[in-house]
Amino acid sequence: MWRRTWLFFTQAVTVALAVLFVLLTLKPEWLAHGGVRGGLPAPTLVQVAPADAGGAAAAPPVTGYALAARRAAPAVVSVTATRLARRNPHAVDPRFKFFFRDGPGDGQPAQTGLGSGVIVSPEGYLLTNHHVIEDATEIEVQLADGRQARARLIGSDAETDIALLKIALDQLPVIALGDARALQVGDAVLAIGNPFNVGQTVTAGIVSALDRQQSDTPFQNFIQTDAAINPGNSGGALVDAQGRLVGINTAIFSASGGSLGIGFAVPVDTARAVMEALLRGGSVKRGWIGVVPRDLSTELAESLNLPVKAGVLITGVLQDGPAARGGVRPGDLVLKVGDKAVRSTTELLSAVAALAPDSTATLGLQRGTQAVAVQVQVGERSKAQRQQ
Repeated sequence: MWRRTWLFFTQAVTVALAVLFVLLTLKPEWLAHGGVRGGLPAPTLVQVAPADAGGAAAAPPVTGYALAARRAAPAVVSVTATRLARRNPHAVDPRFKFFFRDGPGDGQPAQTGLGSGVIVSPEGYLLTNHHVIEDATEIEVQLADGRQARARLIGSDAETDIALLKIALDQLPVIALGDARALQVGDAVLAIGNPFNVGQTVTAGIVSALDRQQSDTPFQNFIQTDAAINPGNSGGALVDAQGRLVGINTAIFSASGGSLGIGFAVPVDTARAVMEALLRGGSVKRGWIGVVPRDLSTELAESLNLPVKAGVLITGVLQDGPAARGGVRPGDLVLKVGDKAVRSTTELLSAVAALAPDSTATLGLQRGTQAVAVQVQVGERSKAQRQQ
């Protein structure tokens, strides 16, 4: 009796396990009881409601820079500059032509340079870089909407690397100008341009530094950014998170030619001042007084027994120059140009350059233990002085 009961029990368990195996293999959902496989709780999913027919989304907008890009990108253009190829200086020599009839210097194709630009007014004015259009015989502009036009060069300024172009098209998209002086290190910015001629591209980054000096000219106080800037981005837009223009992308620091996260842009207030000067007279005229300045260090101030610790030391004065005629002497310490305090050579040169040629400026000096004010008739900074 006991043996028969045990045989019946083992057969029942075997059949039950076989049925359970079949159910787990073919119909596992019958055994889930509202859970998921492995005993984990069922997920609670949040589904975003789809946009209605009018295009309005029920959910909050996604965080990002799409709005800034949509606002700024239509006003950023691609610039193509055509230059004549450099001819061999001996190409006009008859003996050279005899031996090299169609050789070097003859029949060379024109050189083409690519860059970007920014439309800043509905009248068709564009800002770009001087080096993008330098020595160009023909400049073509292509808008983001596909339209093309030949651009006219209004003028350019090599010292700030800014050029002003004009195109004759209707219904132009225009970018809003921001305030570069309100930028802070860490602010988000976008770089928009046509790198490597791949088409309009938007890259994102932050303001890495302000007032960077990367050349011998004192008139370039760059915005540094890690937004990717590559060849072809030159002359394009650097915009803030609201899509407002804060700079003109100009240069990169790179050994390979590609972006290494160190790019530079001319602040929009500098670009605007250059644009206005070019519109007035076709060139930028800067003041000049004829001095050799030097930054004042703490050690130098102590060695000269100066009662002030900030200013610009004048180490040389050009004979019969504006400063010499006004009474400036070597050893003077410049504290102010007009109402503007100066604490470095860059600030002094920038303040003087901002003065109109032939105007009269007051220089606040420290001469030994005495405070002195002199009147200087401002001269004009010439090309030779720029090269020096």
